[in-house]
Amino acid sequence: MPAAAPPPEALRAPLVVEFPFTRSLGPVQSAFLTGLRERTVLGVRTEAGGVLVPPVEYDPVTAAELRELVEVAPTGTVTTWAWNPEPRRGQPLETPFAWVLVRLDGADTALLHALDAPGPEAVRTGLRVRIRWAAERSGAITDIACFEPYEGDESTREREPAPHEGGFEEPVTGIVAPARLDYTYSPGRAQTRYLHGLAERRTVGERCPSCAKVYVPPRGACPTCGVATTDRVEVGPRGTVTTFCIVNIKAKNLDIEVPYVYAHIALDGAGLALHGRIAGIPYDEVRMGLRVEPVWSEDGRYPDHYRPTGETDADYDTYKELL
Repeated sequence: MPAAAPPPEALRAPLVVEFPFTRSLGPVQSAFLTGLRERTVLGVRTEAGGVLVPPVEYDPVTAAELRELVEVAPTGTVTTWAWNPEPRRGQPLETPFAWVLVRLDGADTALLHALDAPGPEAVRTGLRVRIRWAAERSGAITDIACFEPYEGDESTREREPAPHEGGFEEPVTGIVAPARLDYTYSPGRAQTRYLHGLAERRTVGERCPSCAKVYVPPRGACPTCGVATTDRVEVGPRGTVTTFCIVNIKAKNLDIEVPYVYAHIALDGAGLALHGRIAGIPYDEVRMGLRVEPVWSEDGRYPDHYRPTGETDADYDTYKELL
């Protein structure tokens, strides 16, 4: 009897999740960010008389609305820190630096930012620092390029925050904050086998030995029974549309004209439905029970979309448990 083939080594690949986060600003945050553009740091006074920097619009203790703005100094004291020996993409400095919490003179809370220092031996709690402003400012926290050590005038330590009306020309009313996550993704051995199967234009799932449900894509274990799914089963390639939606908003960098249909498709022999785009039929003719088959991508590595087979629609009772 021939020996069983060894399991494939799990695939690994870099993956980036990135999107812009757009938000509007209330009057306090608008004043704070516009002030940074003008090299002015604003805080807000609480009901108890404390000064919060960065400012918030509601008192964190009483939940009262806060509107009393004050200007604090661009100098301050490091309250705590951590050394960053390998800066990542998009961080404030390209050379090693310290992340620091700085309590600006006149403030009662600390601001998180980067400190430009030659090494961790040059950083300590209690270190006096000042803001290094960015050469070009637009009304964002990055208008503070970083902090730097400061041994100058100490009079700002005792200076009271000055009242500020928060009025600036062309105030910043909204921001776009890019969110990005870089990591290495491994699908595990079960999905590695699934992806290798797709490269051969085969859809391979795994059956639970307890409940007999066939999972596509396979997960390596049955989430219901909690046992390993080692019995591989080829399903499809044809399937049935169980539910669907019509997409009317065009996604960035996706070369598909709207409207189009995205559906749950129960492949023949599978115990649950997977996602797929429906094409080859007017979007308003897609329906539950429609029989479809895959159309493979140009490189043949995965189904680009599914199209009608021309078969009679499946009876509802045959897929009602897969909705």
